[in-house]
Amino acid sequence: MTSVLIVDDQPLQRFGFRMLLESQDDMTVAGEGGSGADAVRMAAGIRPDVILMDVRMPDMDGIEATRRIVASGSASRVLILTTFDLDEYAYAGLRAGASGFLIKDALPEELLSGIRAVATGDAVVAPRLTRRLLDAFVDQLPSGGASTGPADPAGHPLLASLTDRELQILTVIGQGWTNTEIAARLHLAESTVKTHVGRILAKTGARDRVQAVILAYDTKLVRPA
Repeated sequence: MTSVLIVDDQPLQRFGFRMLLESQDDMTVAGEGGSGADAVRMAAGIRPDVILMDVRMPDMDGIEATRRIVASGSASRVLILTTFDLDEYAYAGLRAGASGFLIKDALPEELLSGIRAVATGDAVVAPRLTRRLLDAFVDQLPSGGASTGPADPAGHPLLASLTDRELQILTVIGQGWTNTEIAARLHLAESTVKTHVGRILAKTGARDRVQAVILAYDTKLVRPA
């Protein structure tokens, strides 16, 4: 059973989400909040599996709330809801530690599958879309870290424990390659690629594949196109 915390400042929106989630046998609504401050407080108290997080809210927006929840070490996964599929809010949400984002007019089936994916540790953003977001906004927001780091990416502390093969795979993950593409182009079994990806996440402390892409940018393994 996946527990979900709904955070949105619109009561009618929260009601709609609740009705949808309660219609599912494998989901339960852990609670509702109307602001980012509610999200931070309730995440600590309820410890939901997934937080469905709106961006624009009073007191504290969804981006700052996500940042604080992730910084606290919470195991809850954040799924950001945005208005457009390529905007600075989606970018800022991913950099804050969200495991993915969906646009608000997504179909009910897309929202449910997104929640299930995030709950199991997957990221709800296509690799290429993640790269498009980073390419578009990495130089525009002050929270971006792509301008920092050593000249030699392999010398970055977060990458020091990676093998040459893992460093190669992290690089192509940052370039938007899927596991299937990595397997085909590097002549590896897809199961082997998945093992490498898992080790990369474990060694670098990246929460999921989206955060691995951001790490590739921040350490300059990959640069904006």
